[in-house]
Amino acid sequence: MFQIISLSDLSKELRYLIASFILVLSIGFFSSIIFVNQSNSIQPNGLVEHYNGNESDFEVEVMKFKKSEREILTIIHSHILSMSVIFFIVGLLLCFTPTNIFLKYFLVIEPFVSILLTFGGIYFLWLEILWFKYVVIASGILMTMSFLLSVILIIKDLKLIKV
Repeated sequence: MFQIISLSDLSKELRYLIASFILVLSIGFFSSIIFVNQSNSIQPNGLVEHYNGNESDFEVEVMKFKKSEREILTIIHSHILSMSVIFFIVGLLLCFTPTNIFLKYFLVIEPFVSILLTFGGIYFLWLEILWFKYVVIASGILMTMSFLLSVILIIKDLKLIKV
């Protein structure tokens, strides 16, 4: 019969490979959060300004213009595809941890819902449905927290550091 193993049951080489991957992936993921913060997209009005521009405000420090349809579709397309792959791999690794089954279900499914809400919300925001800025921010925060918790659980189960 097929038996599911834990990440901690893998060879040391595989555990170091997974840990290295998770570390580099986390640096990339959290550097994107720094970028979002730099573009003032963490604040609701900054988010609207980032995608819809601020050219009507003549007293702004940095003039921004509304993204074209091609630009917005490129942003949404590339983020949905890349983040789906990221969360598939993280979710797959999480499945091999001894995490509570309900937490595991949440952490493997929620990021995909948040990806759709975040980047679908950006599209609706670009269409001037401005209340979506709150959906985008809330789903982005939830996606980030899910990523962080998943990474912590994966690293913990690799048992590379004796505590």
